[in-house]
Amino acid sequence: YPLYRNVDLSVRHYTVRSFVQGGAPFSGWDNFHQVLHDPGFGAALRNTLVFTLVSILFQYGIGLALAVFFNRGFRLAPTLRALFLIPWLLPLIVSASTWSWMLNSESGVVNYALHLAGAGKVDWLTSPSWALTSVIVANIWIGIPFNLVILYSGLQNIPAELYEAASLDGAGRWQQFRRITFPLLRPVSAITVLLGLIYTLKVFDLIWIMTRGGPGDSSTTLATWSYRLGFGSLLPEFGPGAAVGNILILIALAFGLLYIRVQRRQAA
Repeated sequence: YPLYRNVDLSVRHYTVRSFVQGGAPFSGWDNFHQVLHDPGFGAALRNTLVFTLVSILFQYGIGLALAVFFNRGFRLAPTLRALFLIPWLLPLIVSASTWSWMLNSESGVVNYALHLAGAGKVDWLTSPSWALTSVIVANIWIGIPFNLVILYSGLQNIPAELYEAASLDGAGRWQQFRRITFPLLRPVSAITVLLGLIYTLKVFDLIWIMTRGGPGDSSTTLATWSYRLGFGSLLPEFGPGAAVGNILILIALAFGLLYIRVQRRQAA
């Protein structure tokens, strides 16, 4: 029903009155046309792609490195692994508020550390050059534990005998990773990246709390733009906001279909 309602909103001309009382006239593709030709669409789409792809790249890379590290097994491994789960367990509003405080231009600990190192102040959240980078860094920090948990579980299913045989053949750790770990981890890696893509595409609360999509459109994504259109003004544009939401759903669906196609090709 929510999906149907969102489609219905996107093909009708809704006002506040018609949203409550009903009777909104059918507008067809007008809302989509308005959104696609809006000057803000290009910036929102570009920011969404950069935010998603950079976040996924670093979340997966760091998560994989940590999973391999903990898979070796040592005395403090369970404790350290549990500590790495803290960013994932915290409510997003807490994480976003914490990062907002840390990156505050005047009182943040990051700028204080830069001051002690002799560097100048950086307007992390209020500069168009740094706002998107700041929310990407915060999102990477939040997403690393998810990748760590899933990839570590995948590593546990790789037989130890394979590594023992490789060691007897003279293979080093890097060769074992290339020839054994990474190839056998591909199915788990694929689902990890897919879930990360779908989750990151729709990230809203982190960005909204830290920058509200600003300054200007420098950190606006399709998710924050959809909210701003539908609820961010006294004259909400429910139709265009729903249209942006449907475009976001189609992008996520495209990634899902690509994953299914890749899986079928590998199975064949």
